[in-house]
Amino acid sequence: MLARDRTATLPEIAAAAQVARSTLHRYFADRDRLIYETTLDSIRIISDILAIAATDEGSAVDAMRRVITTLVPEGDRIVFLFADPAVLRDIPAEQLPDSAPVRNLIIRGQQEGVFAPELAPEWIRIALFGMLVKACSEAAHGTVPRHSIVPSIIRIFERGVTAG
Repeated sequence: MLARDRTATLPEIAAAAQVARSTLHRYFADRDRLIYETTLDSIRIISDILAIAATDEGSAVDAMRRVITTLVPEGDRIVFLFADPAVLRDIPAEQLPDSAPVRNLIIRGQQEGVFAPELAPEWIRIALFGMLVKACSEAAHGTVPRHSIVPSIIRIFERGVTAG
């Protein structure tokens, strides 16, 4: 719900979650607390997914495919976290999403000669997450089919940032 409508009210969030407003109030004092806790939970889940993707195992290309394949099913969380920088504004630095696993994978890919060395690793990471956010957002709005996201992002990524 929050990925599609950041301005959703607590009653709208409760309706989307199919729970009573009183249930939300039992766990969250107000909307701001709900957003904060949802943000922390989303960061934890994305971190867990990156660990599952084993970014330091196998070839860099295979690892990047795993990253994309494991992140896309959590598209709503990706859109929620990264489409609006304000979502992360109140999160303490030590709890912000850790971009190191993806950045290190990109650097490893550059060292292996499969990702373009002339592109800054941070640019590649930003491009990857930009594609993820846009594709997942479009799928949520019905503009693109969800099943097409993984192969499309992999194709665009591999043809856009691979060396050669």
